Amino acid sequence: MSRFDRNLRVLAISALALALGLMLSACGRRGPLEAPPGAVMTKQGQVQLDEQGRPIAPAGEKKRLPIDWLLD
Repeated sequence: MSRFDRNLRVLAISALALALGLMLSACGRRGPLEAPPGAVMTKQGQVQLDEQGRPIAPAGEKKRLPIDWLLD
C-alpha cells in the first residue's frame, strides 16, 4: 500500500468521523422536559388552550415605536 493511499484512507475516515460527530451533536433539544398535553399550569395559573390543545398567549402590552407614525 502506497503512502498516498494510506493518507487518503486516514483522511476519509477522519471526514466520516467528523460528519458522524456533527450529526449526533444535533440530536435532542436542550432544556427542561415539556409538560404532557392538557397539563398546562404556570405560575400565573391555568393557561387557556385552543381547539388543538395548544396554549394561547395572553394579550400583551401595546407599545408604540418611533416608526409607528409611518403606519398611522
